[in-house]
Amino acid sequence: MNTAIEDAQLYRITDAMQLLRLSRSLIYDQIRTGRLRSVKQGRARLITANAIREYIALLEKEAEEAA
Repeated sequence: MNTAIEDAQLYRITDAMQLLRLSRSLIYDQIRTGRLRSVKQGRARLITANAIREYIALLEKEAEEAA
C-alpha cells in the first residue's frame, strides 16, 4: 500500500476503496446509510481518517456481537 495514502487525513473515494477493500458502490451505500461518515470539499466527497477508523471499529464490534 502506498504510504502517502496511509498517512493522509482526508481520503478520496478511490483511496477509501483501496484502504477498506470495498467497491465504489458499497462505499457510497455505507455513506448513504450513515455507517461511514464523509465530508464535502467543493464537489469532492472525502472521508476522514477518523471516519475510516470508526468504520473499522464498527465492523469489529458487529463481528464480536455476531460471534
